[in-house]
Amino acid sequence: MISRLFASLGARTVEVSAHCDLPCGVYDPAQARIEAESVKKIIEKVNDSTDPDMRMRGTVIKEQRSELVKHHLWVLWTDYFKPPHFESYPELHMLFNEATKLAGASGTKGSWEVSHADDLLAKIDRIADIFAETKKA
Repeated sequence: MISRLFASLGARTVEVSAHCDLPCGVYDPAQARIEAESVKKIIEKVNDSTDPDMRMRGTVIKEQRSELVKHHLWVLWTDYFKPPHFESYPELHMLFNEATKLAGASGTKGSWEVSHADDLLAKIDRIADIFAETKKA
């Protein structure tokens, strides 16, 4: 509709294309990493505490932050990475699948195991490495 409006006004149209939804620089795995680091720190603090209120508050915050990790990963997975990336990095789908599960109920969201947080951070780091390689291209 907008293009027809501009055309009726005699405006020239120029077709453009972009790799992602917005100019690059909007997407960054650092967002997921920051939330995952927060989750790990919460797990460590709560595991070191005997305060039931600390555990309850920690549970709520840990679950919220784990959900944010999943959100940031999903945005990268669905909006930034495109078919050519998945062809160049065949492990990418599995990395995202495993990372989002590690941030879910069977991972950091549902457990107090520091190892889940460490595994999640390792997956995010690998995704970040691939992300950085795609930015060079």
